[in-house]
Amino acid sequence: MAKKTSTTKKTAARKEQATWGGRFSQGPAELMLKFSESVSFDARLAPFDIAGSKAQAKMLAHVGIITKKECNDIVRGLDAILKEIETGKFKWNIALEDVHMNIEQVLTKRVPAAAKLHTARSRNDQVATDMRLFFKDASAKIFEKLGTLMNTLLDVAARNQDVYIPGFTHLQRAQPVSVAHHLLAYVEMFSRDRERFAAVFDHANWSPLGSGAIAGTTLPIDRGFSALEMDFVDDRGNARVTRNSMDAVSDRDTFIEFASACALCGVHFSRIAEDLILWNSSEFGFVALPDTFTTGSSLMPQKKNPDSLELLRGKSARLHGNLVALVTMVKGLPLTYNRDLQEDKPPVFDSFDTVMISLDVLRETLAGASMRADRCAAAVADPLLLATDVADYLVRAGVPFREAHHVVGHLVALAEKEGVPLNTLPFEKVKKVHPKLREDWVKVFDLKTAMASRERVGMPGPKQVKKQILDWRKRLV
Repeated sequence: MAKKTSTTKKTAARKEQATWGGRFSQGPAELMLKFSESVSFDARLAPFDIAGSKAQAKMLAHVGIITKKECNDIVRGLDAILKEIETGKFKWNIALEDVHMNIEQVLTKRVPAAAKLHTARSRNDQVATDMRLFFKDASAKIFEKLGTLMNTLLDVAARNQDVYIPGFTHLQRAQPVSVAHHLLAYVEMFSRDRERFAAVFDHANWSPLGSGAIAGTTLPIDRGFSALEMDFVDDRGNARVTRNSMDAVSDRDTFIEFASACALCGVHFSRIAEDLILWNSSEFGFVALPDTFTTGSSLMPQKKNPDSLELLRGKSARLHGNLVALVTMVKGLPLTYNRDLQEDKPPVFDSFDTVMISLDVLRETLAGASMRADRCAAAVADPLLLATDVADYLVRAGVPFREAHHVVGHLVALAEKEGVPLNTLPFEKVKKVHPKLREDWVKVFDLKTAMASRERVGMPGPKQVKKQILDWRKRLV
């Protein structure tokens, strides 16, 4: 009985695999079907697969391989299938391996002319086309969300232009900066991320359709026509088609570039998350995070944990792992297509999903956060933050910087020995350290004066920060 059932399953599988099964006397084993299917994750490519198939049908009609009526029937059939997919009514079958065969088999049953649709097309260039359409769509969506995040950062920065905190090096207080200047650093980082995703979009914007399995086709197809149908065009509206059929079906650079852009974006998520985690700690206390993006402890009722930020920090490792998986998979493959490449999709899909939700979570966390101005003011009141300004004071008096640096170090040591803040050292002792130190040296410790002295490009002076915020606003419109 079991043997008969097994045979029946193999026969059914062979029939369902009519797309390539002519060479085989038996269909794939059930275990092989389960092991090799990809429809469980590539079904999300359906809108792109259908867009590519519609372009293929129109091109075949354009060159006379199918009739206009056949083309119209195929396009209507594809539109109907897409509607079913979008409404959840389409039934996926893992025996048909992937999204492409699932759609083709159903379409062919409904529209007999669809048997001609795969003319001059291989699954190799079909998959490559689908993925390039996916990368264009994914890059555009991330690009847009990054712009929204940057605007949120600018909103927070604008509200905190007059709130100052210590900037840190080696996680030690270094020099004062405004919260706005600190956040503008992340605006710069996310701006570079946008540039990287724009580059991915551009690199994906070449149609591989018509490359066939490896060496194109002998049929009189028009690759430029189908490229225009799918909007693979340059800035002037000219069709862009890949220039080497072997490269077109085996190239995974765009996958790696996309995963790399996601991974580096994840680094920036992690870095800003770490800053906010530190600022939120009792030891810093610079920021109050929103209740909606924090959680409590199952044991300690007083806790308010920065979970959204810790998860952002953790998910960056996931993004890095996806990049490594892709690079490792591709590095040893000969040209052209190898089945290993089926595994190229889960990492990029996961990276896309992770970056998209991370952008939303970071934006909402930032939007609901508020700076604790009193704690920030207390921290930035530390006179040691302006020790370098004392050195600059001496430089303006004609003292070589290296000597001035040494003098200020001596003053710091003296303050530590006396057990007093640097700016309260008695002048009688200060003037003995160096003759260029005058009684007005303490004016250096006025925070507003110190910040107003930093008004050159890229510095945290109030006017510069305000200008940067306005400039970014204009660039993000």
